[in-house]
Amino acid sequence: MTPDLYISYPSAFLIGLLGSTHCLAMCGGISASLSMALPVGKGFRLRQSLLLLAYNVGRIASYSLIAALVALLSTNAADQWSQLGIVLRSIAGLLLISMGLSMGQWWQGIRYVERIGAPLWRHLSPLAGRLLPINHAGQALALGALWGWLPCGLVYSTLGWAALQPTVGSAALTMMFFGLGTLPSMLATGYAASSINRLKSSLAFRRVAGAMLVVFGLWTLPLMALTGH
Repeated sequence: MTPDLYISYPSAFLIGLLGSTHCLAMCGGISASLSMALPVGKGFRLRQSLLLLAYNVGRIASYSLIAALVALLSTNAADQWSQLGIVLRSIAGLLLISMGLSMGQWWQGIRYVERIGAPLWRHLSPLAGRLLPINHAGQALALGALWGWLPCGLVYSTLGWAALQPTVGSAALTMMFFGLGTLPSMLATGYAASSINRLKSSLAFRRVAGAMLVVFGLWTLPLMALTGH
């Protein structure tokens, strides 16, 4: 039995879209600062768009790279019902449930998971600081590529899913679709769309999105998946 790729890609996009409130907290400040650093005048909107797109392309590219590296280390999970595949699927489901509970502000245990990447981020964050202030798209691209390694429970949750894909390419694509799902909110933050950000930050929205992520996590768990096949 092989992974349901036709479900995984759209679902990865939806996870990114639903989890974008978490992205606003983690990366939204950087996205907004790219716009504030630009002088207002002729060509402002074009320069703003180039910086925002470059930053997010770098960020999503890093997600795909991380997924490819994870997939290389878990090639034996090509069959998601193998012993390793069941373990990875269980971890992915539990992480998604934890992320949903965190987004709904019911339980913040996902923060302990985010600490896993803290040692690596301590080495990368000084490099990110050297790129500021951002003056051109190349710097924005590099900053996004570094920021993609920021410890993030939502990213780790989706990575667990990506590790179940049968090929390195499909794992990278899963994370690319996840990153594309986060893009609307990140661009909205950069363009200062305050009405959208208020909606994303509302407790009601967070709880609905969190509940849906919990459902995704339950669906991912091997027991739930086996009974559904």
